[in-house]
Amino acid sequence: MQVKVLGPLEATELGESIVPTAGKPRQVLALLALCAGQVVPATVLMDELWGADPPRSAPTTLQTYILQLRRRLDSVLRAHGPRTAKDVLRTQYNGYVLEIRPEELDVQEYERYAAAGLQALDAHDDEAASRLLGTALGCWRGPVLVDVQAGSRLAIEVMRLEESRIGVLERRIDADLRLGRHHELLSELAVLSVQHPWHENLHAQHMLALYRSGRQWRALDVFKRLRATMVDEFGLEPSARLQQLQQAILASDPMLDDPGRPGEGRVGRLAV
Repeated sequence: MQVKVLGPLEATELGESIVPTAGKPRQVLALLALCAGQVVPATVLMDELWGADPPRSAPTTLQTYILQLRRRLDSVLRAHGPRTAKDVLRTQYNGYVLEIRPEELDVQEYERYAAAGLQALDAHDDEAASRLLGTALGCWRGPVLVDVQAGSRLAIEVMRLEESRIGVLERRIDADLRLGRHHELLSELAVLSVQHPWHENLHAQHMLALYRSGRQWRALDVFKRLRATMVDEFGLEPSARLQQLQQAILASDPMLDDPGRPGEGRVGRLAV
């Protein structure tokens, strides 16, 4: 089975979709996929579907949703080989487990490449880090489970993955900045600074890429817009780190021109 959750929910067996059209069975499949290989207790699934006040019929209704998923699987599996739906979606210890291989789930592929990319960063191999982290980000097709209604359990997983994605993106941009790819980053960072209007580090990266591309005034304008947004929305000034970067740009500090590494020199700590 191939399952994708980093975007719209997709689940295919032998090339045929098994994703149900009804909302709650989709939630069940999504949560089982995110916990692939692990037993998800029936109580956890009911909490996802109905919250803290499930109806009396919740256990029976959940069993019906599982049965629907198995029927969709069986309709594909019967014509191909010995496996049955109960081999893929098993009942175990008052819960259910979706048995799929790590390479069949896009989340696990993403996390594998992301971990390898972070290891490359730790080894100061920015070329490998940029490539591996870029491959990890390429697993994404849009917001996590964008077409699935999220209850309390799925919401936590969605938040975790979206935060992970931003962190991986920042680290990939760090590597690219140290590789001197500031021109190539300009359009991407322009979009990101609009999509994340309060994200200081993305704005700092945008400012640095603009400055190194000979666009000092635009780098200062990015700071000005971020400051106006933060003051208007939260009554807060940008962090001392970002204000120091602004001052370094105003002074045309020559250290800004050296990509360096985080921790190597005052401006390196500010900029990347």
